[in-house]
Amino acid sequence: MPAPNPAFDPLRAAGVRAEAPQGRFMLITAPAKINLYLGVHEQTDEEGYHGVDTVMTTLDIADTLAIAPSDRLMVKTVPEADFPQESNSAYKAAVAMGEAFGREPNFAILIDKHIPIRAGLGGPSTDAAATIMGICRYWGVDPRDERIDAVARSIGADVPFFLYGPPAHLDGRGDTMREMFRPLTGTPVALVKPMTGGVSTVEAYRRFDESPQPAGELEPMLDAMRAHDEDAVFSHVSNNLAPVARELCPEIGEILDWLREQPDVRAVDVCGSGATVFAVCKTQMAAEKIGIAAMKEHGWWAQAAKMEKSGPFIAVG
Repeated sequence: MPAPNPAFDPLRAAGVRAEAPQGRFMLITAPAKINLYLGVHEQTDEEGYHGVDTVMTTLDIADTLAIAPSDRLMVKTVPEADFPQESNSAYKAAVAMGEAFGREPNFAILIDKHIPIRAGLGGPSTDAAATIMGICRYWGVDPRDERIDAVARSIGADVPFFLYGPPAHLDGRGDTMREMFRPLTGTPVALVKPMTGGVSTVEAYRRFDESPQPAGELEPMLDAMRAHDEDAVFSHVSNNLAPVARELCPEIGEILDWLREQPDVRAVDVCGSGATVFAVCKTQMAAEKIGIAAMKEHGWWAQAAKMEKSGPFIAVG
């Protein structure tokens, strides 16, 4: 990937008027994630949220955010979103930062979307985390400030994970960091999902409540991550929301079955509540072949990726 050109202003190019001197914009990459382990528990807290254990790792597929000071808060996406900017996670994160630090979050934010929506890849959460980190840089706030974690958790369960980057175990509602692990950098992954449609997380949890599925064993996964034993890690990949996702979107089941038949695949599972299914592959060539076959033979959305170690990365600014 070529390095960004600091002289190019993506906000102006997209028609977003950011009332700031030329060159003051910031580019931040916001990576996707997959869940190597997801265990949703039947028990809920006083607010009705399920207990969740998850082990996540980031991928090299990423949205890119351009942020610049402005006379007001505005958020735009490319392609353009079909919902108001106030519903965008980046907008909510900026508002929450303003409330936490007693400042006006007057920024123009342009999000170049590469992570599909309703895919289980964490697109809205990673955009929110990148927004938080960008505002931290502009305002001179230490990202380790305890208010930052509170802001992140107020936006969504995955947002705290994206503030950091290395593979990690989170519990609580899936938003409390418990342990970080050595990255599985470079491990190839094939991502496949239905071309249209997706799975609503709210609907997935409602269906889970109707017919709870037991969570897989967590400790073997944690032990494998601590030992950096890739074979053990991939033999303990687990997601007890996968049956629900398969029920809500039968095409997910077709993709699961198809991926498990492909050569050089080490593990297959649903990412989050869907609709993406990931296959950990032995080689990058295998991941790329699977992606091409998924698109050509079945008309599914697909992409080859690699596991990486970074959270939001400020590329320019």
